[in-house]
Order: sequence, then C-alpha cells, then structure tokens
Amino acid sequence: MASKVDDRKYRRSARNGPKAREHEEEEEDSSLAFPDARTHSTPPSSTAAAASAPSKTPTSSAAAATAAAGEWREGAAGCPCPYPSPTSSRSSCLCIRGSISMEASSSSTSSPPPPPPPSIPASSAWADASPLLDAACRDLQDGELIHGENFSLFGAMSALEIMDPKMDCGIEKSGYYSIDEAIEDGIAPVPLSLDRTLDIQRTLDVMDHLFSCEATWHKGHTLAQTVFTCIYLMRMERTSSHAILNSFCRILRATCYAVVSVVSTARTHEEEDLFTMSFGLPLRDEGDEKCLSILNSVEETIARQLRACKAQALSRKKTLEGLESLQDNPDLEEDYCRALLCRLRFRKHFYHVVTCLRKPHGRGLELAQKHVASCLTELSLMLNSRDFLRSQSNNTQQQGDEICTTASGVRPVGFDASLNSRLLSPAPPRAVKLLSWSDAIRYFEKLLRDLDIICSSPLDPVLENVLHFVVQFQKSVPDLVPRAFLQTLLVQDGKLYGRDLSCDVISRALSLPDIIGDKEFQMNEFVVQLGQLEFALKREFGETRNVLPHENMCMRVSKQLLVWTQEHTYWVAYRFLILGFELDLYSPSEYCMVYWYMYVVLMKLIEQMQLRILASNENSRRKGKKKKDHSKDSSRDTAFPSSCLLLQCYVLLSEGLSMMLAALRNESNSFQLPSIFNSEQERFIQHFDLLQKARLPEHITYYSFRESASHASIADLTKYNFFKEIHKITPSLRGSFASEPEKLAEIRQIEQVAEHNRIALNIISQVGAGDPSLRVSFEFTHHPHFAVAVVRRS
Repeated sequence: MASKVDDRKYRRSARNGPKAREHEEEEEDSSLAFPDARTHSTPPSSTAAAASAPSKTPTSSAAAATAAAGEWREGAAGCPCPYPSPTSSRSSCLCIRGSISMEASSSSTSSPPPPPPPSIPASSAWADASPLLDAACRDLQDGELIHGENFSLFGAMSALEIMDPKMDCGIEKSGYYSIDEAIEDGIAPVPLSLDRTLDIQRTLDVMDHLFSCEATWHKGHTLAQTVFTCIYLMRMERTSSHAILNSFCRILRATCYAVVSVVSTARTHEEEDLFTMSFGLPLRDEGDEKCLSILNSVEETIARQLRACKAQALSRKKTLEGLESLQDNPDLEEDYCRALLCRLRFRKHFYHVVTCLRKPHGRGLELAQKHVASCLTELSLMLNSRDFLRSQSNNTQQQGDEICTTASGVRPVGFDASLNSRLLSPAPPRAVKLLSWSDAIRYFEKLLRDLDIICSSPLDPVLENVLHFVVQFQKSVPDLVPRAFLQTLLVQDGKLYGRDLSCDVISRALSLPDIIGDKEFQMNEFVVQLGQLEFALKREFGETRNVLPHENMCMRVSKQLLVWTQEHTYWVAYRFLILGFELDLYSPSEYCMVYWYMYVVLMKLIEQMQLRILASNENSRRKGKKKKDHSKDSSRDTAFPSSCLLLQCYVLLSEGLSMMLAALRNESNSFQLPSIFNSEQERFIQHFDLLQKARLPEHITYYSFRESASHASIADLTKYNFFKEIHKITPSLRGSFASEPEKLAEIRQIEQVAEHNRIALNIISQVGAGDPSLRVSFEFTHHPHFAVAVVRRS
C-alpha cells in the first residue's frame, strides 16, 4: 500500500511543483492515516488478536496494548495516531486498516478531515497496531504465535510471509520483466568487452560463476534459480560469434540434461525435490550432440597457442605458428591460456564421466574412472589459476572468499538471479545462496571421489558383496547425483547390473537346488508373491520352520525363501534405525527408545540368520549324506559364523545402552526432556511409524518399550553387565577377520565403546545415579551410531 501512496503522491507533486510537494505530503499523511478523524473510547474488537502456543493466551500487556490501540488521539500532521513511523523523516504513522464501524463522538474540535481515498470504503478506518505488535513481541516466547479465531493449519501452510526472502517473491524483485529487456539493457553483452583482455577476464568469470551455480543446483536448488540465471544459456544463439563462451555453455547444458536424466531414472530424489524440474527452460537443443566436437576444436586452438607461448616468449603480434593471440597483453597470454584450458578440459572430462557411467552393464566404468582422474587434475589447475586471476582483477570490485563465486573475486556479467523466478509456480521461489567458488571446488572434488568409488565396483553378482559395497559407499555420505549413478548401475531393466535376474541372484545367495530354474516353479503363485505378500506364505505354511523329509520341493524352497526375505527385511530395518544417527534425527532424550528398538530388531535379525544357516546346512547334509545318517547329523551342534557373533556384539551394545539410559531416567530423572509439542509416545510413532506399519517386529509397541524401561536399574545393569560380555566375544572375532582390515577396525570401535561404557557404569554405580552432583552425557567419539557415556561431577 505504501508504494501506491508514494506513486500517487509524487505524480501529484510533479504537477503542482516543488512548493506544493510539502503540503501534499502532509495532506497525504493525514488522509491516509485516519480518514475519519473522530475520537472513540471503545477499542475496536475486530482488531484484537489471540496468542497461542499451543495453549498460550496474550498476557495483560498485550491486552492493554489492544485497548490502547482503540483510544484515538490527534497526532502530528493531522493524523490521529500518536505513534510516528520510525522509518520516515516526516510525520507518518504505522497504521493498519481495520474493518470497524466508528460511532460519531458528540464533541469534535478538529476541522473536518479530507475525504478518504476512493479505494478505502467510507465505513472503514485506520487503526494503529504497532503497540499491539510491540507488546506481542515482548510477550511471546519461542514457538508461540498470534492468530485470529479463524486460524487453521492449512492457512498457515498456505500463507506467504511478507518481507521474508524465502516466501516473499517480491522482496528481491528483478528490474527486468523479460530476457529481451535485459539484453537490450546490455546486461549480457557479446563480446563481453571490446577490450580483448577484459573480454577474456569476463569470460572466465562467467565460467566460474556457472561452476558455482551447477554445484548449488546439485545441492538441491532449482535449475531456474542457479544454472539458468545465465542469460547466455537462455539465448545460446547470441554466443555463436564467441567460440569459447559458446562451446562452454553448450557442453554445460548437455551435461545438465544428462544429469537430470540419470536422477529421474534412478528415482533417488524426494517427491518434493525440484532437482529434475526444468520449468520449460531450454535444457536441450538440436546442436547439443555436437558439443564435444565444438569444444575440442576450441580446446585445440588454445592448446596450440599455449604451446607457441612456451616455444617462444610470444612476439608482440603473432606467434611462430601464425596464431592470433587471445588478448592484447603478450605477457599474460600463457596464464590466460592455462586458465581457460583447465576449465574447458574439466567440462569435457566431466561430460565424459557422465556419459560413460550411463552405459549399460557397467561397460563404461573403466573409461569413466580415467576421466574422473583427469577431472581432479583440472580442478587442481583451476585452483592454481586463482592467484593470477585475482592479481589481474579490479581490487575494488572483489568480494570476500567466503561469498565470491569466481576465482577472480569479481561479479560476473550476464546473470540475473530472479529473472526466471516467475517460472517456479505453484511454489514461491526459494531464497538461493550460491556456493562460493571455493566451496564449489570442494563439492566437485567429493563428487568425483564418490563417482570413483562407483567406477571401482567389481560388478560382483554375489548379493552379499553387493550389499556390502552399498553400505561402504553410504559411509561417505554421498549426495544426490552419485546416489543416482549407483542406482542406475545396480538396477537396469529390473536386473542386477542389467545382466542377472533377481531370481538367479537370490538363488545363488541361498544355494537353492536347480529346480528353481524351472519355469513352472518360477510361475508358482507363492514364489511370485514372496516379495510382496510375505504374510500370505505364513498363512499357507504356518509358522513351522522344520523341513520334513517327505515335503515337496516347492514348499521347502518357499520356506527357505521366506526366511531369507525376513532376514534381509530386518537388516534393512536396522539400517533404517542407524541412518537416524547419521542424519541427526534423534535427541538425547530419545536415545533410550532408539537403542531399545534397535536391540529388538537385531535379535530378530540374528534369529532369521540362524534359521537360514540351519536350513542351508540341512540342504547340504541331504545332498551329501544318506537318509540313515541324517538323524545323526541333525542332532549335531551347528557352529554359527562370525557374522552372527559380530551382530551379537551389537545386540549387547544396544541392550546395554538402552538399559543404562532407562536406569538413569528412573533413578535420576535425566534424559526425560519434556516437549510442549508432543509426548514421548508421539515421538515414538514419529520415528518408528514406518517400521510399525510393516510390523517390524510384530507385537512391538510403545507400551512394550515403557514396560521394559520402567524396571531398569543401575544395580541390575551392573549385575548383568552387557558391556563386559562383549570382551568375551571380540578375541575370537579378531582371529576370524584377521585378513579384513575394515572388520578389525569395526571390532576395535565396538571394544572402545564397550570399555568406556563399562567404566562409566561402574562410576555411576559407586556414586549413585541419584547423586545431584553427577552429570552424565553421551557422545559419539568412538562409533558413529553407538554412544559413549561421559560422567562428570559438578
């Protein structure tokens, strides 16, 4: 509204001259602030607001301010509001429009006010809400808000917050309404400068800024607000006369299209993620398939120039090979050639990485790995060029290293950050803070290392090795793009690496008999439904796990598949729980329930693993023994593998930590941080709702956790010391995994967590958990998922 007032004010002032302008401003303030300047003692009830949070109501200060807002007094410049605006040099007020009907007062000593503006109904009045807002700001706490009676959650989600860059699309509005208008205004000149040296400098700045935009897009922002803020990309035909810029923009656009295709195919992005949305932008063109040949031609020209610079210190006009220099300063030619070449070559090699990784059956992995190494080399050369480019830039235009998006520190030409924001409907444009050029370098270094891990995949068809590879890859916390490339490598046309059927992969994992290759067996309805209707098998076969000698092959194989499926389902559930630690989803007050749930899941996982091993051993004995010897072997104890013992260590850690936290809650009332937003049961549902819906495990509820935790005590925990039991298992594990350094490091982590928690438990037991001077906290200093208790005395 203020903008409309100012426009009307200055149009009128321009007509009446400078002398009338001051009078017009005073008159405007008076008429807009309170069109019906009559005194009322009754506060306007419709402007009252209620504070809630979730059961919070306004205090007396807010209520008093509401009443005060209805007592109108004659203010400066004819406005009845006694509160001048702190942002205006003249007398104006901070008033909001209220839909209240004013009753005439019997006594009025002021002159009749001017008529209200046509846009304001005569029955409306202006009321000053600033005292109410000030009182609310003083009175409200974190998490509280003021709302009216018609407030709803849907309304809050649909609201736009004025003056917030994340919500208000007009706060950072571009001065241009179209790309053509921006081009006409000279924002994206071609060439970038008539000075050939400055033209090369600005071209490098455009390359570097696009590099930062691309990294920011990879981190989850939209193409429209990152890469395609570049007008040169939006109007590629304009750069045809500028070979360097045109070749760079073409291969960048082709790379973006390839990355969008990979992420869309992999479906590893979130449903609400805008990464793959192009918003109608020119993401692909008919000439993009020639981007490599165009870039190679430009690269060769610059490379020849660089070789000529090395052979001869570059004569004043031309080199020995008769090549025209890139710019006008012969002393700088070599450095500018190097800076351009490393950027162009990085784009070429990165495009090769993307295209090679997309080849079916992993045929391009070896070549992609070579291009990854070349990309890392070019990145280091780009970093080396920063000092030279900064020395040649205008120091007065440089930005700080933490925010600058170019190596030179100079703002690039040819970009408009909000020109495409109108394409982002139906959601408001996000507030995008581009990664700095240094951060973009670090992002691409990590991206390339993650892609290098994918390229080193052995393409092993053994399922256990594939799962191990995925878990190890996940430890590097890869971003969206490398996750998408791994997904497209693993699953192609519904097959592992595009070669092996899922049925064959599982059959090898279970050492199933050859009958499972029979088409009739594969069409069996129970086998087909195994992955989707697990409980149908339970109803069909019951809960029995014993394999009777007279059972038919179909039933035996189906039961074995069911056990295998349940085992891997619980393995996924365990990975789901520890992922919460990696994403910092759990608070210390929730560690108790998380470790308890983890303990239950691990127990079921070990149970299913043992059942699978028993079934596998049974099949082996049936193949190698006669029936008369079968009864003797079935009674023999089975030695379970080291993987079960390793899981047993995690079971003991989970149970020990859960019981320690529960005992501290019971005896010292610690780790019970109350929340005004939800209860402990609601938090239990929020964290484990997906597992509860899948019945993993069955018959496990919040009340099971409460019953288990309510009886925990430090005395019982000291008596049954879970942490001490771990040290009885780890010596044999070190011998079993002597040839596996990763497993040995994992065992060492387990031992450290167990030892530190054992010592902490002894201290708590000696001092007493109820001692008010005792302070216990938990830190992840030795293991990323299992905490260590730290005991202090205050």
